[in-house]
Amino acid sequence: MKSSEAPPRRPYRMQARAAAAAATGERILDAAVAVFWQRPVDDIPLEEVADRAGVSVQTVIRRFGGKQGLLAAAAERETERVRLQRDQAPVGDLPGAVRNLVDHYEELGVPVLRLLAQEDRSPALRALADQGRAYHASWCARVFAPALTGLRGTQRTRRLAQLIAVTDVLTWKLLRHDRHLSRRQTELALIELLQPLTGGG
Repeated sequence: MKSSEAPPRRPYRMQARAAAAAATGERILDAAVAVFWQRPVDDIPLEEVADRAGVSVQTVIRRFGGKQGLLAAAAERETERVRLQRDQAPVGDLPGAVRNLVDHYEELGVPVLRLLAQEDRSPALRALADQGRAYHASWCARVFAPALTGLRGTQRTRRLAQLIAVTDVLTWKLLRHDRHLSRRQTELALIELLQPLTGGG
């Protein structure tokens, strides 16, 4: 009588290999983001990214196709993470929206300013900056929708532009860093600037 054979382990091994590859990709992206936020894009060596991720440079290149591909993939992942956080901002709740916005700027405001200062150095950075500006405009249109209700044409365009400007990262920088306001005072200042535009409390 033949003994029963163990079921093939190939599917399990393939799943484990795929999970390990995904984890490696995430480590590389984590390392790329960390290095990117610390120095100009021209000064980012793939060797440092690889060292931080615990892989070889060839692994980075094989996975992402070089620096530009790596930056694009890292930017895509970070953009989605930011979107998930900022999409939590409530509509029609001015203090809640400002709190959500300042949460974002407190975490990433300085790195975003560094990105904007470098956007002319790389098509990938320019695309990322443009994407960020477009998202911020759509965020304002959604979060401040009640303040835009009933407005048409140039009047709506002007009001939306005002809301975008008041909530821009440069306004946060002016209040928080240039004028040295506390986080709480920065939130209050933004609320007071937005109240005449939104009628919010």
